[in-house]
Amino acid sequence: MGCAVWERYSYPEMRELWSLESKFKAWMEVELAICDAWAELGVIPREAAQKIRERASFTVERVLELEREFEHDLLAFVRALTENMGEEGRYVHMGVTSYDVEDTALGLILKRSCEILERDLDEAMDAVRQRAVEHKHTLMMGRTHGVHAEPITFGLKLLVWLSELERHKERLLAVKERVAAGKISGAVGTYATVDPRVEEIVLRNLGLNRPKVSTQILQRDRHAEYLCVLALIAASIEQFATEIRNLQRTEIAEVEEPFRAGQRGSSAMPHKRNPIRSERLCGLARLVRSMVIPALENIPTWHERDLTNSSVERVILPDASILTDYILRQFAAIVRGLVVKPENMRANLEKTQGVVFSQRVMLALVKKGWSREEAYKLVQQCAFEAIQQGRPFRSVLESRPEIRETLSPSELDELFDYGYFIRHVDEIFRRFGL
Repeated sequence: MGCAVWERYSYPEMRELWSLESKFKAWMEVELAICDAWAELGVIPREAAQKIRERASFTVERVLELEREFEHDLLAFVRALTENMGEEGRYVHMGVTSYDVEDTALGLILKRSCEILERDLDEAMDAVRQRAVEHKHTLMMGRTHGVHAEPITFGLKLLVWLSELERHKERLLAVKERVAAGKISGAVGTYATVDPRVEEIVLRNLGLNRPKVSTQILQRDRHAEYLCVLALIAASIEQFATEIRNLQRTEIAEVEEPFRAGQRGSSAMPHKRNPIRSERLCGLARLVRSMVIPALENIPTWHERDLTNSSVERVILPDASILTDYILRQFAAIVRGLVVKPENMRANLEKTQGVVFSQRVMLALVKKGWSREEAYKLVQQCAFEAIQQGRPFRSVLESRPEIRETLSPSELDELFDYGYFIRHVDEIFRRFGL
């Protein structure tokens, strides 16, 4: 993405984590950790490792200048890092291969990326949780296939979102364990030129997990899983944002995105208040999902290593991470500022004049001895008649002698009670400790 685009659809912490300078700093962390490990094993002098750590420095500009000459970014980095070290610089990158450094540094960055996304999920869950409690008993119409079904509460709708976000938190924590890994095993993973103890020391000191085995690279199923988790998160946010967009439609008008003073909805129509932020999240979620296929295609490699994964990862890992961070934080802000309209929810409940009680009436007739088929057929006829004629459903029912003979007015009163539909909402909330 171009710089201007990232400025619009990113937050500084995640954007900077995936910057070139951050990547080179992570490379430096790994190179210095390798030198420290060699010194701990007595292979290089401790004084040399100390001087390397004191003198290590680079500039992004110098690394890029050398890369244009070498056509190899890691070698360019090592040269830039050691140019001012003196003779101790000969110990840098000793016995290791490029991806010992690059994959281990990537493990550091992915671990930190997961930590940012964990905080994002916590923020989103907190926003949803607060609004769910606020609207625990706010009655609204539940819809299936886009059509009125039976009443629910807005808080219950939000609780479904919260549960989904909780599952994503579990997935993220699990994948963090797999991507927070490194390897210092040499050219094809045999440790021929590097003591296995170096890997153990380096990864312990960097706080990364050690694989049981590797080739020249860490296997890409780890990174593909990370992208899949991000795509799942983004897909859920798109689902929630789509619901907000639908509920903001003029014909429904039950919720509305925050709309700040001075904001404009349309260049032509001053009355417009469009759900643009939710629409933006839906669009960006599609981008995140699109990165799953190349991540999966990075898993196959030729023998112990090829370079097909490298160019792809330089795009999909930063882009997906930055976008998911943005999507989650924007979603949390939308939920916190969401305008909820209980009066419109109530008005929509009444639009179909009681046909939402059809199942209750049918079940009451069955309990009175009717067959289910007889009850279903008659109640359906009455419901359709109410809808087509614009009459209250109860009035149509009461016009039928067989209904009057079976159900008393007091029984119908009990059946036409919205509270019946939400009598277990408190129990569901208790499952969340709310």
